[in-house]
Amino acid sequence: MTPPDPLPRYDERGGIDTPIVNVAQVPQRSLFRYPGGKTWFVPYARRWLLWARPARLVEPFAGGGIVGLTAAFEGLADEVVLVERDEDVAAVWHATLHAQDAEALACRIEAFALTPQAVDDELSADARSTVERAFHTILRNRVNRGGILAPGAGRIKAGEGGRGMASRWYPATLARRLRAIAALPQGRLRFIEGDALEVMKTFADDASSAFFVDPPYTAGGKNAGNRLYRHHALDHAALFAAFAAVKGDVAMTYDDAEEVRALARRYGLTAATVPMKSTHHARQRELVVGKNLGWLA
Repeated sequence: MTPPDPLPRYDERGGIDTPIVNVAQVPQRSLFRYPGGKTWFVPYARRWLLWARPARLVEPFAGGGIVGLTAAFEGLADEVVLVERDEDVAAVWHATLHAQDAEALACRIEAFALTPQAVDDELSADARSTVERAFHTILRNRVNRGGILAPGAGRIKAGEGGRGMASRWYPATLARRLRAIAALPQGRLRFIEGDALEVMKTFADDASSAFFVDPPYTAGGKNAGNRLYRHHALDHAALFAAFAAVKGDVAMTYDDAEEVRALARRYGLTAATVPMKSTHHARQRELVVGKNLGWLA
């Protein structure tokens, strides 16, 4: 089990005064380069889970699932439940957690010779199976700018080092990650395709279930979630009400918007900011909301 990271300090603004997480030092477990991904939050998630000690971790807006994957690989919960309603993302998780499909998908990734024409040909064809749909999703995630899967997303042009679309296509690495997830102990990682709030009700009365909540950022007039995700519509007040009522512990990440802080106060939750770097390497602070943020101090 990974030891807890050094204790942070609160600054004069009520935020966390700690160095920005270097995501290059965080184990990369996910198959996705997900917009709004939470790799930077992994050290905080470890601290929270070591403090909360849940038997089950539920990630209702899984996306790339880096927090849930970290918990599964590092034994920070006995069971991890990932939930996602996007049909294409769900296809990847379904295939990854089915042994035969996982191997077929890994082989498909390894065998694909990426060129702009090959990408066009592949993505213009209809997916006739879960494995094909999963492959198309991973391919689009890797060749689209910022990993955006929402309709209208553009392709990478110059890319890193002028390598174009190939700059984010690492077939051997992706296949290795996929096989590692598929090889997790039976029962450690489970996937549910469905609506976050509906699935949450299944675990709401279980005090041994903790919830990591990373919803689309559409509260407080923000529009990033509208642009990045196909399923971005969300009743944030209903979300806060639901997670304030669950018996287990909760950690939520949000943009630092006054509407979000007001919802936290309304439902008796605590909020604090932590430092991070955006996709464009700009230093900013992100809001963490929970029932008890004692694990941050």
